[in-house]
Amino acid sequence: MVRRIYLAAGIVAVALGALGAFLPLMPTVPFLLLAVYCFARSNPEWERRILDHPHWGPQIRDWRERRAISRRAKTMAIGAMTVGAVFTWYTLGHPWYWISIAILVTCGTWIATRNE
Repeated sequence: MVRRIYLAAGIVAVALGALGAFLPLMPTVPFLLLAVYCFARSNPEWERRILDHPHWGPQIRDWRERRAISRRAKTMAIGAMTVGAVFTWYTLGHPWYWISIAILVTCGTWIATRNE
């Protein structure tokens, strides 16, 4: 039963990570980290597939082994969040862009201060 819960949570995390690959304010790698954690307890083959992925695998392995985010990944993440905040400003306006700015400042600070 517990294994099925981990499997379901891993599938949901992968789906959210896939959305994050296309939506500027939604992260990808944290959801894939959660998916790898869940799949390690439910389906090791799916865990291996994520770890062996040519684009996402190295980032997941870096975090898992060294708790590190590469400078390039940091720059891209903060840049994507900035684009999302600007997009929100132009499309939704006040007061919604303040939410985007708060997310950018909070998450951007966290990302920028992680080890490399």
